[in-house]
This record gives sequence, structure tokens and C-alpha cells, in this order.
Amino acid sequence: MKNQSPRIGLVHAVQVAMAPIEAAFQERWPDTTRMNLFDDRLSPDLEREGTLTEQLNARIRLLIEYSVIAGADAVLFTCSAFGPAIEKVAATSAVPVLKPNEAMFERALTHGAKIGMLATFAPAVAPMEAEFYAETARRGLNATLDTHCVPEALAAAKAGDYALHNRLLAKAASHFKDFDVLMLAQFSMAPALADIQKSLSIPVLTSPHAAVEKLKAMLS
Repeated sequence: MKNQSPRIGLVHAVQVAMAPIEAAFQERWPDTTRMNLFDDRLSPDLEREGTLTEQLNARIRLLIEYSVIAGADAVLFTCSAFGPAIEKVAATSAVPVLKPNEAMFERALTHGAKIGMLATFAPAVAPMEAEFYAETARRGLNATLDTHCVPEALAAAKAGDYALHNRLLAKAASHFKDFDVLMLAQFSMAPALADIQKSLSIPVLTSPHAAVEKLKAMLS
């Protein structure tokens, strides 16, 4: 008999994204079964190739297909660099497939037109900006996006130094004090939310919380 609680397939490309999305589920929607798939070579291979190759696209497709075969009611990617590959599969998938940041983009656009984004993984910036502007065009909006990348913060997180990670991001966030809303691009950045909010009076959005809330609305 099928488990009554929804099963969510989580696909990870970096280990540091796993704890933040689990924390978001525990906080916003604990009554789910989470299934984790982790390919720790996706991000290094994308950095090496410089673009989404046919092989990388095929790997994304297989990860989604595996999740569906394993009983996932929905699939969520936690790495923001693979949006175009995810879109291709999502269009024909038997279950909802969410890109990491689509829910956060949707929410940010309700806060105003001057939107900031703080990132830590440089290869993800261009596809995320393209995805953001595609969403604004779909909604007929004229919002602007200003992105600032702090790769040193990701290095600190991978080394386990979240205190440094959070300090670096809180300092960089001051750039956005006059914006309508600030988005934290990578799932791994969610632990810095409290520190960033101390230094800003504007809303600060994280992709894990926004994604969990969208999934809950879709599947409840």
C-alpha cells in the first residue's frame, strides 16, 4: 500500500545543500517522506565543461526518472545550476518537477520590481538570471535583478565553517539595503538567513523554504 505521506525526491549536486532543505521540510512540512539522490560530480563536471552538455542533460533526466520509479510524488532539485536541463524533463514528467529557485522567484516578484540576489556558486548565476527574466516576461513585469556572487562563502561552507560563511554573506548583503527584496540563490545559503536579516530591513527569501511551501500547496 502506498505511504499516505507524500514522498519527495530530492536531487543534490552538492552536499552542503542537503541539511538546509531537510531543515526547511522539518520546519514547514515535516509530514513527508524525503528520498535523497546525490551525484557529487555534477557541479565539478559542469564547472569543467562550462555549459550543460548532452551527457549532463542525460544525467539530470536519469536522476528524475529514478526518483519517479522509486515512488516520488514530486521531485525537487537543490542545485541552482541545472535549470534548463530540469525544464526539459519537467515538461513531460508524470509528477511535478521543481527547479530549485522557481518558487523563490515567484514570491520575490510579489515584493516589488527592484530585486537583489546573493549567490555563492558562480556557474549558477547566468542560468538563474535567464530563468528569472523568463518568469518576469511570462508575468508581463518589468522587474530588474542585481546579482552579487561570494564564492568564498561557499568554500567556507564546504570546509564546515558556517560562522565564516554567514559573516561573509551578511557583509555582502549590505549592498542590497535599498532593494525591495533579497533572494539567497543557493540552498546552502539558508543557514545565513538569520544573520542577513539582522543587517537588512527588507524581506530576505531562501530557496529551500519557498520550494517546500510550493510543494506543500501543490500536493496537499
